[in-house]
Amino acid sequence: MHREGDVVVVAFDGEVDVYTAPTVRDAISKVLAAGHHNIVADLRDVGFLDSTGLGVLVGRLKAVRLLEGQMRVVITNPHVLRNFKITGLDNIFAIDPDVDSSVAAISA
Repeated sequence: MHREGDVVVVAFDGEVDVYTAPTVRDAISKVLAAGHHNIVADLRDVGFLDSTGLGVLVGRLKAVRLLEGQMRVVITNPHVLRNFKITGLDNIFAIDPDVDSSVAAISA
């Protein structure tokens, strides 16, 4: 986790599934509790994302929006991106190919 201006980048790796999704939820929740409402979820190193992981991300997106912040996700893995597309979440989340693009979009 690191800050770039008023944006906090939270990176995840490996699998985001029923077993690890609580870690994702807690990491983003801690950022919000610390008063940071602009978040980039960096999923570049995530190789697998199941429906539980998607649900956690949706829940955190709702929390960010309630705080009038922004949340974007960085996805480079085609399998992870496919899950967003199949579920229609690619129309809900702002998805970028790299962290710099996400940070720039939030900071604009």
